[in-house]
Amino acid sequence: MRNPRVAEILSVITAPGGEEDALPARLCAECLSALSVSGAGVALMTADGPSGVVLAATDDRARQLEELQFALGEGPCVEASGSGRPVLRPDLGAVGSAGSGRWPRFGAAVLDAGVRAIFAFPLRVGAIRVGVLDLYRDTPGPLDSTELADALAFADAATVMVLHLQDPDEHGGVNAALTGPIDSQAVVHQATGMITIQLGVSLAEALLRLRAHAYATGRTVSAVAADVVDRRVSFDDSESGTTEPGTTTGRDRP
Repeated sequence: MRNPRVAEILSVITAPGGEEDALPARLCAECLSALSVSGAGVALMTADGPSGVVLAATDDRARQLEELQFALGEGPCVEASGSGRPVLRPDLGAVGSAGSGRWPRFGAAVLDAGVRAIFAFPLRVGAIRVGVLDLYRDTPGPLDSTELADALAFADAATVMVLHLQDPDEHGGVNAALTGPIDSQAVVHQATGMITIQLGVSLAEALLRLRAHAYATGRTVSAVAADVVDRRVSFDDSESGTTEPGTTTGRDRP
């Protein structure tokens, strides 16, 4: 490995005594220790558009901001994954930084959450996108040259970590660190299919409706998807867009 800092980070997060499925959380925690940031999150990105699943986050706010980007289909995480380049926004309050032109909905939400700077680093192997490392800060200001180099090293370490976790475990199954996120994404796909039948729309439109409902209700996409799959929520053409169990919609539920 050419960058000794990457090797050092991997050595710290894989130190003996820790469970392998805790590697993403340990990497996020190390980001907080080494960098002047207030929060960090690592997400897997999927190939079918601006969606993904959160592997780990340092706190509830960081996790919610990661989930929100997938619900809205916009934000630095989505942009960094799509472009393959870091997205560095040292002052989200500055005119045009996260406003109507770039991330019209996420920009307002992230400021309301008290975040003033955000830095997203794509995790890629060649043309293959693996995920994104997001760093948040409560105060505006750029990463200095040393911190930026360190953040890039953390992104490289996160890429190695994700690739390692994607290898089958000793029993030939999925690594425990990925089981939850993968199951969550599977539920989203299942819910999208159900909404397609309920509304008679395309899969793309169904996913947009699912994301919009999650955003409007302040919940994660995966949580709403679970309700759809468990038939606690059904989508229809009413003014609210959804119905609860026990009400009639004029459509048969799948």
